[in-house]
Amino acid sequence: MIRFERVTVTYPDAARPVLRDVDLYVAAGELCVLVGLTGAGKSTVLGAINGLVPHFTGGRLAGRVTVAGHDTRDHPPRELAGLVGVVAQDPLRGFVTDTVEAELAYGMEQLGIAPATMRKRVEETLDLLGIAELRERSIRTLSGGQQQRVAIGAVLTAHPQVLVLDEPTSALDPAAAEDVLAALTRLVHDLGMTVVVAEHRLERVIEYADRLVTIGHDGYVQSGLPADLIRAADVAPPVVRLGQLAGWNPLPLSVRDARRLAPNLHARLVDAPAPRRGRPPGAPAVSASGVVVRYGKVAAVRGVDLVLRAGEVVAIMGRNGSGKSTLLWALHGSGRRDGGRVVLADGADPSRLDPRDRTRRVALLPQSPTDLLFLASVGEECALADRAASASAGTCRRLLDELTPDIADGTHPRDLSEGQRLGLALAVQLTPAPAVLLLDEPTRGLDETAKRRLTAVLAELAAGGRVIAVATHDVEFVAGLADRVIVMALGEVVADGPTADVVLASPVYAPQVAKVLQPDPWLTVAEVATAIGPPA
Repeated sequence: MIRFERVTVTYPDAARPVLRDVDLYVAAGELCVLVGLTGAGKSTVLGAINGLVPHFTGGRLAGRVTVAGHDTRDHPPRELAGLVGVVAQDPLRGFVTDTVEAELAYGMEQLGIAPATMRKRVEETLDLLGIAELRERSIRTLSGGQQQRVAIGAVLTAHPQVLVLDEPTSALDPAAAEDVLAALTRLVHDLGMTVVVAEHRLERVIEYADRLVTIGHDGYVQSGLPADLIRAADVAPPVVRLGQLAGWNPLPLSVRDARRLAPNLHARLVDAPAPRRGRPPGAPAVSASGVVVRYGKVAAVRGVDLVLRAGEVVAIMGRNGSGKSTLLWALHGSGRRDGGRVVLADGADPSRLDPRDRTRRVALLPQSPTDLLFLASVGEECALADRAASASAGTCRRLLDELTPDIADGTHPRDLSEGQRLGLALAVQLTPAPAVLLLDEPTRGLDETAKRRLTAVLAELAAGGRVIAVATHDVEFVAGLADRVIVMALGEVVADGPTADVVLASPVYAPQVAKVLQPDPWLTVAEVATAIGPPA
């Protein structure tokens, strides 16, 4: 179905090709997962499948890419639209209509599909993705995860033979991600659709993969069975890392596989001391009482009481649309607040602060970090951040190098990968050294290595007395960083406590290690490694 023949891609002004001599074949009806570090070229592979690379991106593509016999050199993206459906990393940038139902129908209208068929496909897609209750909603009022599912649905209604998805579950809560992946699996198994997915959260997708494609930073690609390639891959899910630590062979790709191999590991952990977690919290840095946010008749946040303390990392979790992002904006002071009170340590209400003063005291990284970037190069963004914060020259650049190294100053922010843009936006926000840092889905688009760097930076900030609140669906990130977890539902706080107490009690928010080793209290591979010590 998809064939790359000695494909090399070089972008304008790039020092080296992003892909080198790629030979790849994906058969019809396969679910193929692309893995690699941030910036390795996963999005380039996806873009080459429907001709966006190089027809839209520019640069030079040597070699040949064919899809169902169509050579992408001779067929631009508009001619492949009925054959290849594409869901990009940022769904909001791709919407062209106002409501969910209209968006699902739009692509079919452009392909000239009969109205009766369109109506039938819209209903089928609403049910397939579990978004029927959103059909009349304005797209702009949806949560990030809801928008992601609508974007997938808008592509599916055209019934393409090939579906290409870039980070399709990155904005979804665990349950919603399972629904989407189940839907994709049905498309592969029942309809024979070919699905190609680039996804950093391998713990969610690798067990469904028929083929794994690994992309190295040198631009070379390997393709094969997941169990064969994952052992040497740069990135791997926690169950694989746990299997490597325990010496399991073959390595497990799912929690179910790992549980079957776990009895010996349980025995090694029987006498191990319980893991030590948490940082001693300091004085209250943000106090909220009775916070209410309404959008028309919808109460997005309902009377939330909350205290965030210095030196504490708090994860705010909950299904899509539960009010996590809305609460962060209300705490920041730049978002809507229809009732209640929010005060900082000195009694100031952040909503009444001058924007420049607020930036120095309370920073917010939104779900779409591109909203914070508006200059023509990375170097200019960093220089402006230093000046705006009255920081010494190079402060922002040093932060960026900690988070996402090897980005040239002359690179335009729009040319960065999603993870690299997030790193740049976070560096800009951290430059003024705010006492309070609010992050909305900060691991979206980050690979395993970049996530470890982000975890280390945030842990260091918390150790220095900063308060950090993170709205996230990334249970593995929470397990490795958070001192405390708050779970929201329907705009209310339904759980609040130490990380282990909350996630171990939840089948939805438990990390993979906890699921494998239950009822033992381990959350991460690092905790298990510390408990059992180095291999004999």
